[in-house]
Amino acid sequence: MAPSTTAPPEGQAPALLERLFAISARGSTVTREIRGGVVTFVTMAYIVVLNPLIIGTVQDGTGAFLGGGDAPDLAAVSAATALVAGVMSILMGLVANFPLALATGLGLNAFVAFGIAVLPGATWADAMGLVVLEGLIILVLVMTGLRESVFTAVPRELKAAISAGIGLFIALIGFVDAGFVRGTGAAPPLQMGIGGELDGWPTVVFVVGLVAVFVLMARKVRGAILIAVALAAVLAMVVETAFEIGPQIGADGELLAATGWSLNVPAIPDAVARVPDLGLLGQFSLLGSFSSIGGVTVVLLLFTLLLTDFFDTLGTMVAIGAEADLLDERGNPPATKRILVVDSIAAAAGGAASVSSNTSYIESATGVADGARTGLAAEVTGVLFRLTTFLSPLVSLVPYEAAAPALVLVGVLMLGAVREIDFTDLTVAVPAFLTIVLMPFTYSIAVGIGAGVITWALLKAVTGRLREVHPLLWVVAALFVVFFAVAPISRLLGLE
Repeated sequence: MAPSTTAPPEGQAPALLERLFAISARGSTVTREIRGGVVTFVTMAYIVVLNPLIIGTVQDGTGAFLGGGDAPDLAAVSAATALVAGVMSILMGLVANFPLALATGLGLNAFVAFGIAVLPGATWADAMGLVVLEGLIILVLVMTGLRESVFTAVPRELKAAISAGIGLFIALIGFVDAGFVRGTGAAPPLQMGIGGELDGWPTVVFVVGLVAVFVLMARKVRGAILIAVALAAVLAMVVETAFEIGPQIGADGELLAATGWSLNVPAIPDAVARVPDLGLLGQFSLLGSFSSIGGVTVVLLLFTLLLTDFFDTLGTMVAIGAEADLLDERGNPPATKRILVVDSIAAAAGGAASVSSNTSYIESATGVADGARTGLAAEVTGVLFRLTTFLSPLVSLVPYEAAAPALVLVGVLMLGAVREIDFTDLTVAVPAFLTIVLMPFTYSIAVGIGAGVITWALLKAVTGRLREVHPLLWVVAALFVVFFAVAPISRLLGLE
């Protein structure tokens, strides 16, 4: 009998995709998954430009730039960044069937650059070797079930606080990236715009994009986030063509114009594609740091990397699962162990490719907000990152001001998790509050989680409610105490 050529009913996924991703079972469609994957890519694509500026412009302890040269090679860092992000996002979609994309972790890359590579005697190969080692250690913790056990030990109320805190954190990132909120270097530490006033065409583009995404979402328009980002990007190109605004920051890092574009100038590039330079792949020394900077220092650095990567991923995973309505009754996403395995492999892969630890991205929430519910969305994001290795000039089309409205909207959506927190119980309210506010206040997901875990255990103990604290949570709390005390410990051991 000849195979049937009948197309699936409208809205139903093709049989192969349904078997791989259970699209219909999760109440989604192929169109939504593709659109969600594109939206996630658009809000993450900045890392292809930003990561080279963070790790590609710093000299290591021997005076060499990443790759061993005497001058930055940003194109090579950009290509490798896009390649690893693409491969690991595709792996996440296939292995875990979760709408979560991965790329070089912000914060982690800065720590690798300014906390490890610059140490006297350290090389970039040594620093990336530490990243590989950290990823392998986390993978062992996952395979033994310890990482998942720690995750399930975190109470549901803290998980809700983590989701809400990340919402505020990502909204603040959006406002700061767009220049709507800026640091003052004095008191108050933050203010609106420039000197307390909004100014410049890039700000207009951000506000128009923000209003557009709010209106489209309120009217339940399909693809609202992608449409809003596209409209803002087109407006940015029109504005730049008409007024020739130029960048905010010059190539040497100096301020050129406070009212200029952030990250990218939205101009059509001269070249659409180029052959990627992947020469950074494999330039790491797994154990070289032990001889170059000393064993005790390496252990403390590894500990800091481990805790930051460990809990940032847990928080991100919960937040994405909550936004997609995929959490079980205990607040855990499906296939938790598979998600953590891929994330651990990604950490090691980022070090092996000399682009720093790759981790799960909270920006995936933008794709989820636009309808993504399965790993197909991660596949789409991954394919786009792979294409970006060849089409990296196109990344320059979207400035922060056009992409940031999507991040602010995600903050609005994720803050709704506070509904699950009982603020009448101070043993719950205080840890939840600290978790929520310290993420944006310190620009660190791990700091917020650490403060929440420590105070949860402490307050339950002093009020005679020890049974509400999982034994593993005490271990986590103790580790976070050490995490917060790394600096004085280093001084005590004579490492500073």
